[in-house]
Amino acid sequence: MKIWLDDPSTDLVAVFAEIARTRMADVPLCNPALQVEALGFRRRADGHWAGAMITPWAINLLCLPGNEDWPALAACSKYDWQFPSGNYEFTVADEASLGIYHLCSLFSPAFDFASHDVARLTALAAAEALFAEPLAVPAEAPARPAGRRAFLGLRP
Repeated sequence: MKIWLDDPSTDLVAVFAEIARTRMADVPLCNPALQVEALGFRRRADGHWAGAMITPWAINLLCLPGNEDWPALAACSKYDWQFPSGNYEFTVADEASLGIYHLCSLFSPAFDFASHDVARLTALAAAEALFAEPLAVPAEAPARPAGRRAFLGLRP
């Protein structure tokens, strides 16, 4: 198992750019407006890495091992990762030059994006949202009075 002690973005871009040039070249589900880019990677509280990955064929959230305490699961299994914003289901993936990592698909294929800039803003927003606390739930509205008489303080 490969463990990233530092930000995995450079390695991710190198591997996925090579995949884009070879295995995914001329595949119809690729969006030619998109480039390979890793965004917003940061360490989780448990030491593992999470961020967003843009490729011409998809935009995914990724989790990568930052230490030995990594769930040992077979490729294609599912694993729920907990973030401040909630729990999300990731799929276990295995790429020879990366090893095991987990991905959560946001857009696949990624045809909704007319430009890389729009895809980049979307991926960054998703990566930031992972680590954001959930929005406060509004306080319950006070119970409505039974009728006009109760509203006026009179007995119903």
